[in-house]
Amino acid sequence: MTTENFRIYNYRWLILFIFMGVVAVNQLLWITFAPITGSAATFYNVSDLSIGLLSMVFMFVFILVSIPASWILDTYGIRVAVGIGTVFTGIFGLMRGIMADNFTWVFIAQVGIAIGQPFLLNAMTSVAARWFPIRERAMASGLGSLAMYLGIVVGMALTPFLVVHSGIRSMLVGYGIVSVTATIIFLIFVRERPPTPACPPGQEERSLVFDGLKNMLRNKNYILLLVIFFFGLGVFNAVATWIEEIVRPRGFTITQAGMAGGLMIFGGLAGAVVISWLSDHYQRRVPFILLALSASCLGLLGITFATTYPVLLCSSFVIGFFLLSAGPVGFQYGAEIAYPAPEGTSNGLLLLMGQISGIIFIFGMDAFKSPGTGSMTLSLVILAGLLFISFLFAMRLKESTLLGKK
Repeated sequence: MTTENFRIYNYRWLILFIFMGVVAVNQLLWITFAPITGSAATFYNVSDLSIGLLSMVFMFVFILVSIPASWILDTYGIRVAVGIGTVFTGIFGLMRGIMADNFTWVFIAQVGIAIGQPFLLNAMTSVAARWFPIRERAMASGLGSLAMYLGIVVGMALTPFLVVHSGIRSMLVGYGIVSVTATIIFLIFVRERPPTPACPPGQEERSLVFDGLKNMLRNKNYILLLVIFFFGLGVFNAVATWIEEIVRPRGFTITQAGMAGGLMIFGGLAGAVVISWLSDHYQRRVPFILLALSASCLGLLGITFATTYPVLLCSSFVIGFFLLSAGPVGFQYGAEIAYPAPEGTSNGLLLLMGQISGIIFIFGMDAFKSPGTGSMTLSLVILAGLLFISFLFAMRLKESTLLGKK
């Protein structure tokens, strides 16, 4: 397909789908233990918090690796940077399966997989910018986020089923084989960029990484967006990590917890496609961020007080559809208002905020749960209040001026 000033290549879809595959696998490996916390604690003879650390280590590592990963991404490109993340995912995913019986080695493998994560997640807007015109970039970023959610929904829904039917060891071996397969496909087929830019002159050139970082931190709208991601992404990370602990005191099983978490992410899959498409279609970002934050408050309150399985499932879908759909639109909005800062730096800083808050919220939820029943109701009400504060901050955002340049 050709336009007046630039050419768009069909190969962009193959690049995007392969990238989505490795992102999905990485997220699957991240969330593996969240819906089977109790069973895994028994299998390894450790505490629930120790199993939670298998997920939380991703957030600790992200804080340390995110900025270097963004620098490598913006300096050497997506094939090198995403390739690093893919190789770490494949090698340590397989090692986790081979050493499945040993908690120490499983933890070490989780650290290795976690090192690969920022190289993948920080690249979503970079892949979109390299291969897609600006009118398709929120959609492309949305599909990248969809891959995140797809990996999580598979982990949430499939892991308990596999554990019940074949055990933790066989499940980890199977996931390891999948991770190596995704790595090989990426290394064979992915290219750095199309033969010619997929956008008009002026929409591709970016400033140096640290110059862009300084400019972003002087941008009022970007600072507001950082605060919004601090609360919003932190809430998601905390709820996803403790999903079984949240619903267990109300009598729900690990399979039901997995289905609730899976439906939350399935809602995110749908929202990432629908909301991102609407954002591109109407060439607006802020109204959809506001919609997502306001509606996700209701979904979280539903999860907080649900006592029946249907209410839990409906609430999980609502928070997933709206809160997770805010991610791709927010990432693209951040890349646009931070222009000409590199996309990898913009994306990475937003994700970094969510990892920091995720650690705080996860430990906070464990610290404030009821000593007698293990209920996390108080913590969830506080998180809902933080989402509402995020909505108030979002009301002060100004629309992206880059959207006028198609």
